[in-house]
Amino acid sequence: MSYPQLLTPEEKLADAKKLLSLPRIVVICGSTRFMTEMNEADLRETKAGKIVVKPGCDMKSPHELWSDPDEAEALKVRLDDLHRAKIRLADEVLVVGDYIGDSTRAEIAYARSLGKPVRFTHPEVDPGA
Repeated sequence: MSYPQLLTPEEKLADAKKLLSLPRIVVICGSTRFMTEMNEADLRETKAGKIVVKPGCDMKSPHELWSDPDEAEALKVRLDDLHRAKIRLADEVLVVGDYIGDSTRAEIAYARSLGKPVRFTHPEVDPGA
């Protein structure tokens, strides 16, 4: 007697997206110094009919929510975890900007480890090329 193979969480998510007829989901990654470019990419991807998720905080800009250095460091850790969740949710990744720092490099590696397609606004900065 054979038993059906259980679906992985990733397969369950993919099936749920299909059942809900969701458009493709793209997550925007990159240094927050490129927030203006991220907003432009968001506009273009949305116009193309995709659901877009991207960083919601630019911690390089002053704000009371991260004015305390200890709280800022804890927030950075939480935001990094949140962004990895966005990558898991997405169907593809769009890396914005002509510079790849350590955080973005780690996000690219994470996305690729999950088998997510990764596109670049500046393909010459692709660390895997």
